[in-house]
Amino acid sequence: MDLDAYRHNAESFITELMREYYRHYAGLKDSFEIEAIYAAHEGLFRRDSIEELRELDARMTGDGDERRRARMLLDFAVEGYVGEATKAVEEELARAEAALTIDVGGEQIGFREAPVVQANEADPGRRAEIERAILTATDDGLGSHYRERIEHQHACATELGWPSYADMCEHCKGIDLRALAGQTAAFAHDSAESYPRVLEPELRRTLGIGFGELRRADLPRFFRAAALDGHFPSARLTESFDETMHGLGIDLARQEGVTFDIASRPNKSPRAFCAPVRVPGEVYLVVAPIGGWDDYVTLFHEGGHTEHSATVDPKLPFEFRRLGDNSISETYAFLLQHLVEDPVWLSRRLGVDDPSELVAHAKAQRLVYLRRYAGKIAYELELHGEAAGGWGTLAERYSELLGAALQIQWPTETFLADVDEGFYCACYLRAWALETHLRSYLRERFGPAWFESREAGDVLQRLWRDGQRLDAEELLGELTGARLEFGAVLADLGLDA
Repeated sequence: MDLDAYRHNAESFITELMREYYRHYAGLKDSFEIEAIYAAHEGLFRRDSIEELRELDARMTGDGDERRRARMLLDFAVEGYVGEATKAVEEELARAEAALTIDVGGEQIGFREAPVVQANEADPGRRAEIERAILTATDDGLGSHYRERIEHQHACATELGWPSYADMCEHCKGIDLRALAGQTAAFAHDSAESYPRVLEPELRRTLGIGFGELRRADLPRFFRAAALDGHFPSARLTESFDETMHGLGIDLARQEGVTFDIASRPNKSPRAFCAPVRVPGEVYLVVAPIGGWDDYVTLFHEGGHTEHSATVDPKLPFEFRRLGDNSISETYAFLLQHLVEDPVWLSRRLGVDDPSELVAHAKAQRLVYLRRYAGKIAYELELHGEAAGGWGTLAERYSELLGAALQIQWPTETFLADVDEGFYCACYLRAWALETHLRSYLRERFGPAWFESREAGDVLQRLWRDGQRLDAEELLGELTGARLEFGAVLADLGLDA
């Protein structure tokens, strides 16, 4: 295999695919045309190409860059092999989702727009109506596509010689998924008693209900935190991000190829994202505005991804610029996101005199997310494992595990929709742990207002320039010498006493 030619072709493929992803999910085009992109690069994902890359990976020893590059190429090729098998269903799923509407009391709402409407709905009864309509549409309108996608993923893993999709992802991504699930299960156990106590006052303040009354339909409104809107004016949204970057010595106006797409569109995905079409050189930050707190959280999170992608050294090898452990980029995203709950940042950037309510609400939100993802990785290991049960059994296990994690009744209808490809839930979990270390490191070196330190900005830009050359464990080892353990998150929340 000509590795240089393979890398060149691979980068062209990612660029074309990511540009199509951006245009569709930003609501700029209805269709999601990826089959032609795969067809133009069909040589990347042939079985013989994957076998050559597996042999290359097996020959590599040690911890050097060549070993890292070989494993990243293998992961890319295997993901592409699965993508090739699922491309038709992905196109159909995207088309169906974009065209789907739900009926709520005679009002037609776009399926993708519905979570935004639900988050802005003050009436709990109507939130529940929207929830029922979303779940029905997910099950009836999209369920067959989700099942077909999972079936293809599992078939690809066995075709390539792995016992299961979980084993394939674990090998190619170099993540011990079972060990991570063990750590997150310990976190869920250790935080179970504190969880309702942390949530109760915030639920009463934001929704006017107690913990025992909480339903899943209420969570979007809880995350929306409309009662805090007065602290988060829309007019300050992009300004506050620009000022934060300026404090770190980063001039957004001089960054070439970075686009902030914050306009509202009917078919725009409610899930914010960063689309790094070319790294660096063409990066899109996409947010569907809801208002208030949530817009700041999503903008700063995706801003972390954007700054990372925009700052990567263009001279780095393709693998380190475009591939690698996505826990790294998620760490930078969480680092900037958590500024929106930092008392010093709230005071200096938004003039909040008493940030105690905001800090308490952010802690409650983060605990919900952490426990939810602890449940997700446990479920996905069952879904994608060798001993996975039938659809009915998996739907019940999803409801059971997620319901136990959040201590509320959880539906079965989203048991396949609520799954990201390639165990991306593990990247989030590892990033939450790594971010606590990085944030502590910056505070210790540059003080509580580290976001106003150009020296701190220099540290971040040095990390960003390195792309994703290192994985999460390696980066933390080089930064502080500590080991990556999920238990650090418990201490960061103040729940380890």
